[in-house]
Amino acid sequence: MANVAASFLEIIAEEGDETLAARRRRLFRETPKAKLLRWLMGTAYACHPKRIADLPFLLWDMAADISRGGTKIPSEATTRPRPDTFAGVCRDITPERIIAAARRGYFPWCHLGPLKWWTRQSRMVLFLGEQHMAKRLRRDMRKTDYRVTFDEAFDEVIKACAEPRKGRPLGLTWITPTIMRLYAALHDLGFAHSFEVWSADGRLVGGGYGIAIGRVFYTESQFSRDSNTSKMGFASLNYHLAKWGYVLNDGKDFTPTIDAMGFRAIPRAEFEATLAEHGASGGRTGPWLVEADLATIAA
Repeated sequence: MANVAASFLEIIAEEGDETLAARRRRLFRETPKAKLLRWLMGTAYACHPKRIADLPFLLWDMAADISRGGTKIPSEATTRPRPDTFAGVCRDITPERIIAAARRGYFPWCHLGPLKWWTRQSRMVLFLGEQHMAKRLRRDMRKTDYRVTFDEAFDEVIKACAEPRKGRPLGLTWITPTIMRLYAALHDLGFAHSFEVWSADGRLVGGGYGIAIGRVFYTESQFSRDSNTSKMGFASLNYHLAKWGYVLNDGKDFTPTIDAMGFRAIPRAEFEATLAEHGASGGRTGPWLVEADLATIAA
């Protein structure tokens, strides 16, 4: 009985008294096996026939940038045309420097090796008055008992976004423990936000996260554990962004999912002009709260 009581107290301590730092150490970790698999799959990704021609340019520019000490905040002066569009190796990266880079249209990303700064010659964006929801998705949203929240499980969402899923080879992820820690810190500062989709029995079945810069939102990643749950949560996010006066949601690269929801490609210059006009101020402050349920949004 004493052992049972002790075990029970340990469970209570783990679930109720665990500090935020301890919980993040538990969540934001990568086993040696997982790291090796990520490096192997990341190498295969870089050597894909569509990308291998750019690899010598990347390795040369990385070496040159590292020899200069790396890049604290990327700019047009650090940006190279190949690969599209490498802007330096991240030096002493902090949450504040991610925000400074995002105000210029840059983001940190890599599968292996040091974090690197990137932008794109063409950005997939949703101007928030152009959101499209397929009839089937609207129908499912009207009938579902799923529930959407904002900012209630950011750490669990970013961890889930790093997990294997359909369409992505096992082990291939850019959401490393370093990225998790940086964006969790951005969440604490009020810049990064998550959306969560919950089942009727309280399971986290979908979600995503990103950062808000003025009235521009950068979607970073999404995940689904049940069919269409990330689409429902994403539709809810975009509905609220439009309601709150945001101008666009940046999805970075083409995917069939965001293409079907009204995202379209615009030139880098147009994206940066929009960012210069709307990224300096405005937007929602404080924790985000859902103001409409899925049925209302579908209608």
